[in-house]
Amino acid sequence: MDKNVKAILDRRIKKTMENLASNNMMPYYVENVKDVAGKVAGLLKEGDTVAVGGSMSLFEAGVIDLLRSGKYTFLNRYEEGLSPEQMREIFLKSFLADVYLSSSNAITENGELYNVDGNSNRVAAICYGPKSVIIVAGINKIVGNLDEAVKRVKTMAAPANATRLDCKTYCKEKGECMGLTSGNSFMTSGCGGQNRICCNYVVSAYQNQKDRIKVILVGEELGY
Repeated sequence: MDKNVKAILDRRIKKTMENLASNNMMPYYVENVKDVAGKVAGLLKEGDTVAVGGSMSLFEAGVIDLLRSGKYTFLNRYEEGLSPEQMREIFLKSFLADVYLSSSNAITENGELYNVDGNSNRVAAICYGPKSVIIVAGINKIVGNLDEAVKRVKTMAAPANATRLDCKTYCKEKGECMGLTSGNSFMTSGCGGQNRICCNYVVSAYQNQKDRIKVILVGEELGY
């Protein structure tokens, strides 16, 4: 990376981490993706019951492999052959987990997490239930403010996830949310129907439980 670009990114990361701390979230930074799993391991105890939200970032950073190591009681939503009822049971048990891991759709420089969900098990667990929440996010998730966070979801996170999940949605076909094409676009504007993956919109700002949420920022791109 060009040293001047890195200098700018470093300033944005520093500002974001300072504001996360001001919002009672514990920030961490690792320079490389290869160091993420080790940082996560340092925040876990052997035997912890651990659950995860749907996240490509966790796969790319080797976190899912870490959780499958046998050191933890992993509520594995990715186990093959799970029925819808078994998946729902895992989602419900996740509220009682010692640790919940996920990424975030966007993190603002003001120290806010912005997440949009369809099933909404992920945003629910981030908000309440698990004793500890660990967010892993690449520098591509950092945005200036909530307006930029909303745009990021509508132009990147939602279309990419709809493509990954093969959802028959406008954003999968066109590469952006149909809400952007209307003359009155706002946070929740978009398509309708059972295939929609944007149903609940959650902003995590100041936290009453100090350091329950930990945020690991990574100096490389991760996920969508």
